[in-house]
Formats: sequence, C-alpha cells, structure tokens
Amino acid sequence: MRALRRFTVRAALPEPLLPLSQLVMNLRWSWHPETRDLFETLDPALWQSCGGDPVKALGEVSAERLAALAKDRRFVRRLQDAVDDLEEYLATPRWYQSLGTDTANGGAPASIAYFSAEFGITEVLPQYSGGLGILAGDHLKAASDLGVPLIGVGLLYRAGYFEQGLSSDGWQLEHYPSLDPHGLPVKLLREPDGSAVVISVPLPEGRTLYAHVWRAQVGRVTLLLLDSDIEENAPAERGVTDRLYGGDEDHRLRQEMLLGIGGVRALRAYCARTGTPAPEVFHANEGHAGFSGLERIRELMESHGLAFAEALQAVRSGTVFTTHTPVPAGIDRFPKALIERYFAGFGVPLHDLLALGAEEDPAKYNMAHMGLRLGQRANGVSELHGHVSRGMFSNLWPGFDESDVPIGSITNGVHAPTWTARELVDMGTQTSSQGDPVEVDGPVHFDGVDGIPAGDLWAIRRTLRARLVEEVRRRVRETALSRGATEAEVGWTETVFDPDVLTIGFARRVPSYKRLTLMLRDPARLKAMLLDPERPLQLVIAGKSHPADDGGKKLIQQMVEFADDPEIRHRIAFLPGYDIGMARYLYWGCDVWLNNPLRPLEACGTSGMKSALNGGLNLSIRDGWWDEWFDGQNGWAIPTADGVADADRRDEVEARAIYELLSTQVLPRFYERDGEGVPARWVEMVRHTLRETGPKVLATRMVRDYVQALYVPAARSARVMSADGYTPARAESQWRGHLLHNWSTVRVAHVEATGAGDTPEIGSTLALRAEVELPGLEPGDVQVQAAYGRVDDADGLHDVTTVPMAHEQTEGSRHWFTATVPLERTGAFGYTVRVLPHSEHLADPAELGVVTTA
Repeated sequence: MRALRRFTVRAALPEPLLPLSQLVMNLRWSWHPETRDLFETLDPALWQSCGGDPVKALGEVSAERLAALAKDRRFVRRLQDAVDDLEEYLATPRWYQSLGTDTANGGAPASIAYFSAEFGITEVLPQYSGGLGILAGDHLKAASDLGVPLIGVGLLYRAGYFEQGLSSDGWQLEHYPSLDPHGLPVKLLREPDGSAVVISVPLPEGRTLYAHVWRAQVGRVTLLLLDSDIEENAPAERGVTDRLYGGDEDHRLRQEMLLGIGGVRALRAYCARTGTPAPEVFHANEGHAGFSGLERIRELMESHGLAFAEALQAVRSGTVFTTHTPVPAGIDRFPKALIERYFAGFGVPLHDLLALGAEEDPAKYNMAHMGLRLGQRANGVSELHGHVSRGMFSNLWPGFDESDVPIGSITNGVHAPTWTARELVDMGTQTSSQGDPVEVDGPVHFDGVDGIPAGDLWAIRRTLRARLVEEVRRRVRETALSRGATEAEVGWTETVFDPDVLTIGFARRVPSYKRLTLMLRDPARLKAMLLDPERPLQLVIAGKSHPADDGGKKLIQQMVEFADDPEIRHRIAFLPGYDIGMARYLYWGCDVWLNNPLRPLEACGTSGMKSALNGGLNLSIRDGWWDEWFDGQNGWAIPTADGVADADRRDEVEARAIYELLSTQVLPRFYERDGEGVPARWVEMVRHTLRETGPKVLATRMVRDYVQALYVPAARSARVMSADGYTPARAESQWRGHLLHNWSTVRVAHVEATGAGDTPEIGSTLALRAEVELPGLEPGDVQVQAAYGRVDDADGLHDVTTVPMAHEQTEGSRHWFTATVPLERTGAFGYTVRVLPHSEHLADPAELGVVTTA
C-alpha cells in the first residue's frame, strides 16, 4: 500500500531554540560554515545521514535531544551569536549601498528582477540541471554579499531535474523524486488574511493556469518560485511545474509563460504585500524568461494607454538579456502556430508579438530573438562567447560588421564562499593586501597566498585530495550495490583511488560537444597512464545526460564500461548523481580540471573556475573563460584543430594533444619532488593560480560588472522613458517610427579626401568631406562617421576606428559633414563613411539595425 502523500512531523522547538527556524529558512547557511557547524551540533550522526540538510535534520531530531540542547547554555549562546551574525549581515550597508540609490539623480536601481528557469542554490533545493542554474544561484549569492537589491524569479519544480542512477550495463537511469515544498527551506507568499497568494496566466479555450508563490531567502536576496501543483488547477495545468526541461513543446511553452508572465505578476504581488520597491530593471537569464517583457508591455498598454511600439520602447529601456547559448540547437524555438493559439487573446497585437520572435524559418518563433529584441542591453558570458554571439545573431543587424553587433560580454564568475574549501580560506588564500577585491579598481591579487610556505600549501592539497578519495570510495561502493553487486563483491571499493596520486576531474553535463569520451580515444594509452608504476594518474568523472538524449547516455555507458574493467577500476570512476554536494568534493580535491569541448561551443565553463579557487590547475581547450584568462602558469592549454573539417580527425588530433601534455608536462611536474618531498614547480603553479586567477573568477566581480555596465544604465534609461506618464517613451517611439520610415532614402552621395598628398606618410592627416542626402530627416537624427583602418585585398576594413563627422552645411535635404583622419600606421589603409541613427536614448548606434555606407 502506498501513501497518498508524505510529510515530516517535527518536534516543537523549545523556546530557547526558536531562532533555529530563522537560521534554517535563510539559505545563507549553505555558504556560511559557522552556521553549518551549529546545525551539525544538533546531532552529528543525524547531520551526516541527512546529507547536511538542516531542514531535514531539524525535522528528524528527537524531542529529547532538543530539550537537552535548550538547557545547554553554551549551545544557546552559540545559537544567539549565529542569529546576531545573520542579522548584522542582512542589515549592514555593503558595496552596492555606497553607489547611492537616489533615483532623482540617476543613482543605482532600488530593485532589480532576475528571471531564470533554474536556480542552483544548494542541493537541498534541487531546482537546477547544470551550469545555467548554478550560475543563477551564484549570481543571487554574490548579489546578497554585495547588497544588490535583487529579486530572483523562477519555478518550483515538484520533481526537480532528476536523480541519476546506472543500470548493470552502465545505462543512465532517471528517478524523479516527489518534492514537498513544506519540507524545503521555502515559505508561501500569503495575503494579509493568511490565505495563499494565487496568480493566474490565461491559456487558450478560456482555461487559466494558476500558481502559488513560494519564497526562498538567499541571504539578503529574495527568490520567488511559482508552483502550479495546486487545487485551483485542472490536472493538465497542475503538471506544468512538474519537471525541469520536461515535456513536449506545449508543456514547455506553458512553463515559459508561467515563468515570464506569471513571474511578473508574482513580482507585483510580492512587492505590493511587502512594500518592496517595484523593479526598475528586468534581467532575463536566457530566452526562457522572454515572456516577462511581453507581460510588461501588456501592463503599460492597459494601465497607461500606450500603443504597442510605445510600450515596447519603455520596456526595452529597462531590460537586460543574457545569452548562454553558443549553438543554435540550444535555443528554444516554438511553432508559430502554437504561439498564435496561446496568445490570440492576450491583449497585445498578435502581429507585433510575432515580430518579436521572428527568424529565418517563418514557421518558428525564436525565444532568443525575442530576448534580444526586448532587451536594450545584451551580453554573452565570456569574451569569446560575446564574439560567437555577435556572429550567431548578426542577421538581426543586417549591414553591420559582426564587431558592431550590440551584444557585449560579461565573463561569468563563481561564488567563492560556496565553492572554496574552508581550509584554504582559513590559510588566507583569498586575502589581498589591496583590501576588499570588490572595492579595488583594476587588477586584484590574492597575495596572502605568498606568505604560505610551499610545504603547507602542498600538505593542504594532499588533505583535500584524501577527502575526495574517501568520498569516491563511498560513492563507488554505493553505485556498485545499486547496479546489482552483493556485499560480498564490493570489498575492492575500499582501496580505490590513492591520496598521493595525481587526480584529474571531469564533471559537467553530457551533450556531445563537451566530448566526455575524448579521453578514451586511445584506450591503451590511457590505461598505461592510469597504471604507470612510477607516475600514475587517476580520473574521477561525473555528469548527467538529458533524459531525451540517447546519444549522451551512450557516451556515459562507454565511459562506465571502460571504468568497470577490474584492472583499472581502482584508478578511474564514473560517479552518478552529480550535484552541488558531489561537486564540492571534486573541486576541492582534484589536482587538474580537464575540459575538452569543441571550440567555440563552450559559452563559459565555470567548473574550471571553481577548481582554480581551490588551487586546481586547468587542462583545457581554449574556450569560454579559459580563452581569456589562461596565462601559461595557471594550467595548460590543449592545442585545437579548429581548421580541421573532419570531426573524427579533429577528435584524434586533440585527444593526442591531451595525452602528450599529460605525459610530457603535467605528470612530470606533479611527481618531480624536492628534498622535502614537495613538487616545488607544481606548488608555484598552484600559488600563481590562487593569487592571479582567483580574483578574476569571483561572482562578486561578475555581479559588480553587471551593476556598473548594465543595471545602472538600464535603470537610468527606464526612468527617462517613464517620466511624465511615459511621455519620453511616446516621443522616442514616434521618432523611431519616423526615422525607419524614411531610412531607405538616406544616401552617402559623395566623399572627397584631401591633404595626404600623392605619397601619404605616417603622421600626416586626411581631410574627409561627405555629402549625405537625408530626405525627411534632420542632421540631428543621424550620426555620420568616418571609419578607417587596415584594408585587405578585397577592400575589407579591419581593426576599424571610427570618428564622428561634424555637420558643416545644409542645402535642402543635402548635408555636408567633415572629419580629419590621422594616418597612424604603415601599409594598406582604407576608409569609408557611414550614416547611423542618432538619439540620446540609444544604448548603441547599431540598436535600430539600420546603417547606410558610402
């Protein structure tokens, strides 16, 4: 007989222990060691069996134990100290407060909404599948540490992503546990009368999707999670938030409607009931949240009587869009007919709505295109990914070079308190004589590591490696039993791995482009390295494949079959169940972090950053963040075969490069010891990584970049557009419509150059004068630029510099503009003149997607 529903009956907390509830319900405990120590004291054995989940531990601790702790004055004092520390953390002004939020004078936004389909805060709240969710979780944590008034918006999936197991033959198995929100560190958003807040989203055929709103507290940051599994819904609607990235197109569309439309409505309800300032900036983390912009357009059309174009102008000004996808296959694309069916009566003109998601295939609706058209500011997540994104979406800005496409980049970062081993922090590996890294302008160095003797640094790395070995042994034993082995057959797991052997980690999602099995390209050579009697290596591997990706599952099966070999299974292990809890052990204990994607398909790849914070050395293809921050001393760059068209040959070349680096550089350096048994050159690479790479990969650096480069400018734009009942938005919309209507008649009629003579020499100048025809437009409507630089044999300009040309003369619709161009380099030189729209409200001159060139 099965239970209809399960829940936990907790012992009532004695009055002296009531503050425990306050600590449990703020997820700061997930990155605050002292609070976790306090929870462990409740019952150390129970803490271990509950996997470090304080909500579960508090639910299972006995009433007798609680009564004893309530009388333990030392524990009660520690408890009060922890609560005082949390309250001080929540109340003390931090970096963001130093910026000032005086909105009348263009200060920082008083509130920012951050939408994401997944959030990886802690394994206790399993609402993430991989890097996107972990990044979103780190974004919230870093925002909390900086005092940024962020509100996260996502969905509460009743089955999360999935728990991964392995069959006897190594095939991935998926198990979806049923999550009870009442057993999670979340609280229901309620009305003043105590009833649950219910938000609604309209669906076709007169149906309605309802949702409750759960609130998780992530330090100073609130995270709102929408839950459709409520009695107000019909069965089909109750299942909308069943699984992360599950279901068919119809199901996914409803999820994204709930995230975007429902998310905005949940925000409005939360702000109204708590007195929180309404967000001025809306940040969409990937295209899943694109419908949030559509809902805000509908709001303005309904509340202020704005036309669609006017409301779009106002909404775009305060919207930031971040793309994480370097491959078209990773973009959500819905059938246009499905969009038409769901949004026919939404309250926004359907033809305008469809234009937002238009792409090359007229039958598809592209959510990334929608995100870019709704966001005045957009970015990729590393310098290389920004470059890839500009090429990938360049067709949205026809006539512009890729370098002019208005998609910038902010390189991801990781939350150091979450991912760094406590011992390393206590040693001072993240201290700087320059002060708080957040406050320093320019490069920061964690030079505290310079005062740590090499022997001590090496000893702590050995300790962390030994901790990983213990965890590997535990998990390998559990996995063997779950795959059908008996207790009598798992004795070998007690001696797998060795705390003194070079340990390499590889853990990530398992799509084909990440090439999980590249290391198996020459199995005999890898086997020889694993078993080398003098310089062996050991490999710990983890990762989940999407449930619908049989190709990815096949790669996992190949890896498991290789690792099952009794001759080498003490040196290589595939660990199922990759999550935040497992990941910490890997980042702490691995000496080398391996990453071998197909370049340039890795948007950022933050797992290597977490390893670097722990002194791990990266061995990686130069993709994502590693392309910009590899410096020759923080690891090794795997040479790529970018020009090789044959995929099989490319894999062969790059796999051989990995083997060569391991055998000729990585292994010799690790095992080369001085008289005290310390690998001095290796430890210096570790020290350099901690000192130089550590500060760069911080999530606080990333969020500070978002605030300064995107949030503050977006807030200023949003305030300007909303002033005086959105009068500026109306005027700007009218100007844009007028300009675009007349743009086809703009022409550069003639350009003349003087001053360089017959034989131009470096140091001389070129005087340019351009005649530009602007029928229906004024000189102030445009910016005329001289563009110059190196020129190739096909007359293409490279390394382009632009200078504005000054308006000189007008005759009717003909206008003359002038500029002086310096000749600053030798060799082939070229120039041209181009005309762009000009408005003080444009974030980028390419924003409108129109340009006229001579």
